[in-house]
Amino acid sequence: MAEREDRFRTHRIIQIDEDIRSGIYPGIQFLMDKHGVSRRTILRDIEFLRDRYQAPIECDRTRKGYYYTDPTFAIKNVLLTEGDLFTVSTVMHLMEQYKNTPLENQFRHMMGKISELLPNQVSVDSGFLNKDISFISDPLPSIEEGVFDNIFEAIKTRRVLNFDYRSVGSQEYKARTFDPYHVLCQKGNWYVFGYDHGAGENRIFALSRFTHTKITAEKYTVPEGFDISKEVDLSFGIWHNNEAPEDYELLFDSNLANYILEREWHKNQIMEQKEDGSVYLKFSSNQRQQILSWVLGFGPSVIVLAPEGLRQDVLKSVQSVMEKYK
Repeated sequence: MAEREDRFRTHRIIQIDEDIRSGIYPGIQFLMDKHGVSRRTILRDIEFLRDRYQAPIECDRTRKGYYYTDPTFAIKNVLLTEGDLFTVSTVMHLMEQYKNTPLENQFRHMMGKISELLPNQVSVDSGFLNKDISFISDPLPSIEEGVFDNIFEAIKTRRVLNFDYRSVGSQEYKARTFDPYHVLCQKGNWYVFGYDHGAGENRIFALSRFTHTKITAEKYTVPEGFDISKEVDLSFGIWHNNEAPEDYELLFDSNLANYILEREWHKNQIMEQKEDGSVYLKFSSNQRQQILSWVLGFGPSVIVLAPEGLRQDVLKSVQSVMEKYK
């Protein structure tokens, strides 16, 4: 209720400011009728304007209404509560994962605009804003300056891209000609999906491995009916392949029950807790490589029931690790 009243008061004060600046000399009765509130409420609003915003309000007894002695004065049209400022300060930390991307600069520019709309003085206990919350993100790769801008400009104008690219296992860059369709972000890592002219098929490239990116004059057309969700299983990752989805069945130990049960791992998942506390999870996907890495992260606390191909992949991975430690 208090939050609702605060919103009403904020809207009312902004309107009172607009009426005063319009030169109509709004009086108390006029403001009471307009906003449907009591005389006491309007008087509190006027005092709030004087105290919080140092508004130069005076009452013209001849015109029986309020005016600003400084005709250039106006309150700012964004009023933030302490809770609002806490949210903003928290989001600022989240932007760390967008470093080296235009999104970081755009967000900071947006925050600058919000700051300009705020009063000259904002009273808030900010002692808790930064020190009581920490964010731990994955190590993020650097993206060469200009890559983001060129990719988004190419998508917007439907123009072919030229760039040099180094795959994850190579030390050499190779020239690519590419029609970018869609940009994806997975845990702070950025990728672009589209048609690779050299390979003659759709591919996904990591933006951190781009260099010498250039937009050409050549135009391209996105295939009719293109849907990124049909190309990539967005529930599990950015790997692209043409294989049919498989049913994955996993059994997690009871010590992980709460962790598994409280999350949605896949949009088509089926989950069941067994009598012994273990958790059965089933879903369909074609992201074998991503699922393998995910399963290995649980160590001995999960058993792959199906498909057999994933069971064999897990076994090979474990044997390979054991060989390295002999």
